Amino acid sequence: MTMSVIDLRSDTVTVPTPEMREAMANAQVGDDVFGDDPTINLLQEEAAAMLGKEAALFVASGTMGNLSSVLAHCARGEEMILGKDAHIFRYEAGSAAMYGGVQPNTLPVQADGTLDLNQIRRAIRGNNVHFPTTRLICLENTQASAFGAPLPPDYIADVANIARDHNLKLHIDGARIFNAATALGVEASELVKDADSVSFCLSKGLCAPVGSVVAGSREFIERAHRVRKSLGGGMRQAGILAAAGLISLRKMTRRLHEDHATARQFAEGIAQMPYIRTDVSRVKTNIVYFNLTADAPIAVDELSARLKADHGILMRPYDVSERSVRVLTHYWIKPEHVERTLSAMRALLDPVRAGRERLSAD
Repeated sequence: MTMSVIDLRSDTVTVPTPEMREAMANAQVGDDVFGDDPTINLLQEEAAAMLGKEAALFVASGTMGNLSSVLAHCARGEEMILGKDAHIFRYEAGSAAMYGGVQPNTLPVQADGTLDLNQIRRAIRGNNVHFPTTRLICLENTQASAFGAPLPPDYIADVANIARDHNLKLHIDGARIFNAATALGVEASELVKDADSVSFCLSKGLCAPVGSVVAGSREFIERAHRVRKSLGGGMRQAGILAAAGLISLRKMTRRLHEDHATARQFAEGIAQMPYIRTDVSRVKTNIVYFNLTADAPIAVDELSARLKADHGILMRPYDVSERSVRVLTHYWIKPEHVERTLSAMRALLDPVRAGRERLSAD
C-alpha cells in the first residue's frame, strides 16, 4: 500500500502498513477499563521497558498524554515552566488551564531547541503568598519549532538537576522521542532516564493510526490513569489499536534514519533553488522549514495550491505572513518522492532552469 499523493504536511498523515492492518484484524482484545485487554497490556509493558520506566499507559492522543501527565503532576493554581513554542502551550487548546487550572510560565525556545538554564532557574517561583507554586518543568524532544532539534542527554540531565534542586517534576513531551534518539545515536531510555514522565506518539512517524503512550513510575501512572478516565479515555477493546502500536515500537522506531535522510535530501535540494531560504545545517531529524523571499514569483499559499492541483503534492504553509513552510518526511516519503517534489518546485520557482532540465532529459 502507498499513499496516493505525496503528503508532506506532517508525519501524522502516515497510514498503517499492511502488517499493522493484519495485526489489528487479528488482535486479542478485552475490556481495558477492567485491565483485561492483553494487547494493550503488552504495549504498555514493552513501552515502559523501552523507556526504562516502571509503567506506561496507552492514551488516545498526544494531547491526552501530555494533559494527563501535567494534571498528574500539578494541582489547580500551580505553575509549569515550558517553552513558548512548546506543543503543550501552542497547540493543545489551553487544556492544562481549561481542565486543571495550571498556569503556564513560558520561556523563549533557543535555536537548538533548548530552554536557557538560567532562565529556567529564574522562572522558578519563590516561597511568596503572592505567587503560584512552581511544580513542573516541561521539555519537548524533538523540539518541533526548531527544525525538530533533538535535545541531548546531558542537557536533559542539567534540567533534571534544576528540577530536583527545587523539588519540581520534569515531564518530556517526547512526541518524536525516537527521532531524537535516532539522530543522537542513543536509546530513547537514555533521553528520558532523568525525567519523571514522558509521552510519545505512535501516530506520527511510527505509522500507527491512533494513540500515544505515557510512561513513568507506577505511582505516577496510577494518577495519570485516573486523569485519563476523567477525560473519557477508557477505550474498552482498544487492543485493535494497540496491535499497530506494537509494530510501531518493534519496527518503526528502528527505521527513522530513513526519514531523516529524505528530510536532508529535500533541504539540500531546495537550498539550491532561487527565492528560497533555509538552513540545511539545522536539519537533524525529519522536519524542514523554509521561507520564500520577498521577491519570489509566487506566494506560499499559491505555491501550496499549485503543488496540490498540478502535481498531487501536499505542503502546508506554516506562517503566511513570514512566507514560511514546514515540511515533514515519514515512512511513505521515499527518495523518488523527494525528487518529484523538488522538480515540481523548480518548475514553479525557476521555470527556465526546469525547462532546460526537461530538454536535457529528453
